[in-house]
Amino acid sequence: MKPPITRVLVTGATGFLGRNVLAALAARPDVALVAACRTPDRLPAAFTGEVRVGDLRDPGYRKAVVDGVDVVCHAGTWGAFWGHAEQERRQFFEPNLDLIDQAIDRGVRRFIQTSTIAIAARPADGGPIDDFTPTRRTGFWPHLDRLIDLDDHMRRRSDRDTQMVTMRLGHFVGAGNTLGMVPALVPRLRTRLVPWLAGGRARLALVGGSDLGEAFALAATADGLDDYESFNICGPTLPTAREVIEFIAEETGSPRPWFSVPYAAGYAFAWLMEKLHPLLPGSDPFLTRSLVHVSEDWDCPTDHAARKLGYTPREDWRNAVRASLAEAEASGYPWPRLAQTA
Repeated sequence: MKPPITRVLVTGATGFLGRNVLAALAARPDVALVAACRTPDRLPAAFTGEVRVGDLRDPGYRKAVVDGVDVVCHAGTWGAFWGHAEQERRQFFEPNLDLIDQAIDRGVRRFIQTSTIAIAARPADGGPIDDFTPTRRTGFWPHLDRLIDLDDHMRRRSDRDTQMVTMRLGHFVGAGNTLGMVPALVPRLRTRLVPWLAGGRARLALVGGSDLGEAFALAATADGLDDYESFNICGPTLPTAREVIEFIAEETGSPRPWFSVPYAAGYAFAWLMEKLHPLLPGSDPFLTRSLVHVSEDWDCPTDHAARKLGYTPREDWRNAVRASLAEAEASGYPWPRLAQTA
């Protein structure tokens, strides 16, 4: 007897996360894939599933795109590493909120939301941050604060027969990821103005594309989930910031930081850079408070994902970073934007 087929919608199917989710789900014979995107020409050439073309900012599209699917993997997003509060509300938060409600109204069985480990409140004692650690708004990073609002909404509406799953993802790394810590770090190292933060002792919760894709595929197909779930999804090891920066410097021939500052000084300098940005050259500030925030110590075990999903991360962070650097080198190590284009 053949297993029942689960129809899984992947939004943002042409982005870094979406492409990896599609790849992982495509290997499952009990899944029928539906890709949602604006530009189908950018879908993987091997993709053979249904394509629903549209813009998630369009209310009519949001209503139609979830029709007849069992699970939504919401990988589509708009985001910025600093400011842009109004754009976050209009282009990210409100469409995302409505997509969740449309999924409930249309009887979708499970909605899987892309989020980040950085929504959690870090414990004062520096201990592990579990999957359900209460969240804490920053007050300075609108995108992260809106993610917390979405998580709150999902908790409240998890009694409507649509299971809600928040994926607290580590920091993306890998080829195809153009908005993240590694792409932002390389050109800044070359200015010799990047310091160690607190000696570079913080653990960085990096996670590669194949592990991200597999985590979503498992979350889409697992049995026995509760009405509301939250999963830390990180790589197999948590390297320190010093290990990662030393590796990048070695691979690219970039200078290593030559001085260290405490986090408080990092936040103060980042605040100054954000305020002075309109007066300084460049499309984005040299440093933002969000970059300092994600560089804090994030010790986020994935035990809950291992138990309930069978998640076993395998992608070595060095290979993922190396792939990202190779792509950046081919483009001449451009100075990446810290906000997505429209």
